[in-house]
Amino acid sequence: MNTSIGKILENAPFVHPETRGAEIDQMFKEDTELEGIVVTNRNIPIGLVTRSHFYQKLGTLYGFNVFIGRPVKLIMNVEPLIVDYSMPLSEVSTLAMKRKKEQLYDFVIITKNSEFLGIVSIKNLLIQLAEVQSMMARYLNPLTGLPGNKMIDQKLSEIISEMPFSLLYLDLDFFKTYNDTYGFHEGDRLIQETASIIKEAVLHHKDSFVGHIGGDDFMCILNHYEYSELCKKIIAMFNRSLPRFYKEEDWLRGFVHNENRSGIKEHIPLVSLSIAVVTNEKQNFNSISEIIDMATVLKKKCKQLQSSAYISNTDLIKN
Repeated sequence: MNTSIGKILENAPFVHPETRGAEIDQMFKEDTELEGIVVTNRNIPIGLVTRSHFYQKLGTLYGFNVFIGRPVKLIMNVEPLIVDYSMPLSEVSTLAMKRKKEQLYDFVIITKNSEFLGIVSIKNLLIQLAEVQSMMARYLNPLTGLPGNKMIDQKLSEIISEMPFSLLYLDLDFFKTYNDTYGFHEGDRLIQETASIIKEAVLHHKDSFVGHIGGDDFMCILNHYEYSELCKKIIAMFNRSLPRFYKEEDWLRGFVHNENRSGIKEHIPLVSLSIAVVTNEKQNFNSISEIIDMATVLKKKCKQLQSSAYISNTDLIKN
């Protein structure tokens, strides 16, 4: 989903810095759609001359006589936006919009290994960025902005063939009671807070993935087995934030009065967080369904503790 700028590469003419203004004039006259020409030295882009800037220079008093027979290096913009072909569209767009007002609509020069590869016009950049954002919106959970089930399924397909991996299935316990007691608005706030905690906790884990399955269920995938400290960190952060979501009397009491799933009034514990961890550290998995089945078993065991906790399939093997 993180499309690189090189995917929308466009061709553009390029000239040597000693090219005379008369030749530049001829190139613009022969192609009325041409908006700019890249200036390169040994295939390394060093400048850009745009149609508007070129004729603005020539239109000044004595400008034509001064520049028409002299090198284009005297007119070119020596600080054009130059980016590597692998840079994501979103990052290029941000850099482009931060330019000076007079350079805002200049096209972006694309390189590979520092050599000139092509250009991308601002029009094309914005069109492609809008398409990518639209596509991303279809793949992201609208409440948390995290990847949804389609992207989670893609990631699960990838980890089957990867070594190593640790999958964290996170679920809020007694969340239905919380939602019924405090309302959907507060329930949504608690889900959003949980999403933020998970994202912040895994921030420094390279190549980690965090997805929102839906409701109060989340999934985190790591490419290593160092999950224990991460689970402890997530639980500690969750426990610190939880008092803000309860009335003081409910928090001090340690439970809320509400109906259980059978419709019987009883004391329902406060929300807690269960984390089921499935790794291939000591157990092989041949399919996604095997991973999910194991996560489901572990989640049930974790919920029996009635407090924020984590359990992994390696714990079952030990026992």
